[in-house]
Order: sequence, then structure tokens, then C-alpha cells
Amino acid sequence: MTDRKETQRTKQPWPTKDAMEQVYAKKLWGGQDADFYSGTGSHLPELVEPYVQAVKEFLASFEEPLTVCDLGCGDFNVGSRLAPHCNRYVAVDIVPELIARNRQRYQAQNLTFHCLDMAVDPLPAGDCAILRQVLQHLSNAEVARIVHQLSAYRYVIVTEHVPHGAFIPNSDILSGQGIRLKKNSGLDLLAAPFNLRPRSERLLTSLAAPDGKGVIRTTVYEMR
Repeated sequence: MTDRKETQRTKQPWPTKDAMEQVYAKKLWGGQDADFYSGTGSHLPELVEPYVQAVKEFLASFEEPLTVCDLGCGDFNVGSRLAPHCNRYVAVDIVPELIARNRQRYQAQNLTFHCLDMAVDPLPAGDCAILRQVLQHLSNAEVARIVHQLSAYRYVIVTEHVPHGAFIPNSDILSGQGIRLKKNSGLDLLAAPFNLRPRSERLLTSLAAPDGKGVIRTTVYEMR
């Protein structure tokens, strides 16, 4: 069921919401035969399997299962593999039709979906936030607003597609389909203007992009 807040939000002008709706409607990430498709990063086994295994091992390292917030859950092909290993799994995306579809397709006692603009709305409470190839599509202003809220979580798992070797951190872009790779840039949350200061960080996976352009890195940050 769509709550009143979500209905009100969909009536407001959301440049990022409009851009992401267009991405799915025009199949800009592929998946011509799918109703919603979040791109090869969510479906290629050589990217999905190592990621799922690494995150499952991280989640299994806790005696008490964590409450996880999947911020930018997309078509939920990956999140559906992680939710069974959590106390609660809260999945968030900005596209109302996508959230409605996910609610119908994926149902479990510990699973909820919410339609939110993460750069505007308060983020759900939890122990661990997951942002898997989400921030790379957003402008620096939106990333900064999201980063400001991440200190509420004990752990943050971030996956980003970045260039090989040295690169220019955090070149600004317009939110939408593309990422910073064409500018020889990638997201580095520890660098300006975001300046995230976690207690610790650990690389979970580093995978070559299928097209040979850059690497896809997953890092877990323990927050202060």
C-alpha cells in the first residue's frame, strides 16, 4: 500500500525522479524484455555473485542479524539475495512504479519497500546502509545531502564504478543515466567536497568492469 507521504511526494517536481523514470521507461540501462531493469551491474553473474558472497559473509559475521537499508534498491535482483540474511531489510528507491512492482513481486516478513528521495527525505533507521552503484549517478549536491545522513548508521557499504588507477575525485555531473567515468572521475566519499570520516574502511570486492572501463569497488565503512 502506498502511504500518504509517498502519494504527496510523487506530485512534487523531482528532477532526479524524472530522470530515473526516463531511464527505466526508455530502457537506457538495457533489459528490453523486462518491465524494470537496473543494468548489467545488477544482473551479470561475474559482478553479482562475488558481491553477494562478500556482503553475505559480512552480514554473517554478526551474532545478531542486522537491520539493513538498501538505498537505491533498483529492480531488487541483488537485494532479494541479501534480505534473507538480515533481521529486517528496508529497500528504498525514487521511482514509485518500481517500488510498487517490487512490493508485488518480493514479499517476506522482514522486508519493506519505501519510495523516497534520499537527497530530500529522512533515511530509514537501521544498522547498515547499502548504496550499490547509486551515488555515481547523482550530482555532488545530492550526494552531499545523502552523505550527511549516513552517520546515523553503524556501517555503510558503498559500491562505485571508478577509473583504473589514479583519477580525479568527485567531478560534478547532472543526475541521471551517466556516471563520472567519461571525465576520468569517480566517487571518493573521503575526498572533498564530501569528506566522510569513518572510523575504519575495508575493501570487500574490486571487480573489473565487463567493458574493460574501470573497476567496480565495494567498500564497507564503519562509522564513528
